[in-house]
Amino acid sequence: MNTEPRIGLGTNRLTNRPEHVTFIREAVAAGIRHIDTAHLYTGGDSETAIGAASPDGALVATKGGYRPGEGDPKVLSAQIEESLRRLHTDAIELYYLHRVDPETPFERSLATLAEHHEKGTIRRVGLSEVSIEQIERARELLPVTAVQNHFNVAERKYEDVVDYCTREGIVFVPFYPLRGGAGPAAAEIAARHEATEGQIALAWLLKRSPVILPIPGTLSLDHVKENLAALEIELGDDEFEAMSSAAPTGQKEA
Repeated sequence: MNTEPRIGLGTNRLTNRPEHVTFIREAVAAGIRHIDTAHLYTGGDSETAIGAASPDGALVATKGGYRPGEGDPKVLSAQIEESLRRLHTDAIELYYLHRVDPETPFERSLATLAEHHEKGTIRRVGLSEVSIEQIERARELLPVTAVQNHFNVAERKYEDVVDYCTREGIVFVPFYPLRGGAGPAAAEIAARHEATEGQIALAWLLKRSPVILPIPGTLSLDHVKENLAALEIELGDDEFEAMSSAAPTGQKEA
């Protein structure tokens, strides 16, 4: 999966309005090449707006099976078919199981994704909010291209999953990459780089692992450009360590 540039766009607030359709097109023109959505985002409007924008040149990833019971093969298949219609496509480039369903055996949900992968309606498969053990179980049945877990400077409970994905060459997509701030060391580092603290938080993620692809969500083209500019920031090892050792919530690394 082409992950360049290594900053994408989250769209959990996108609605199906003309200005949001235009925003998607402008974001792609600005350099976004990875757009992340889900079946449930804004009641389906997010997928519909992206489909209307027809963002040529950008990989569109979506997700299904978020709520308990939605990992059931019939429900999950219906969500996949609906996402295909909303996105105006015959094949979804990257499709995540949004959550492991507590009411459906994991392997049944995975078998549904494998079936769609085999027939070509899903080109690549991902998992969201999963452990290493769950990733390995999934890989026994089908190839896993990407993992999307909650991870940022302040939230690091999935350090082991990041390391696993790095070793295995699996793209790690941290959602909420800016939530919780960039930590007490960030202000000084940001001033040194003539950057914002948000850009420094993204730069920290990019340095954490070469497989990381953050997807900050925004509806502002200026913010899109600001986020993409973080790709030009190279933190020194001392700066990276200063941020890593001082999480803003007082968390310790796992």
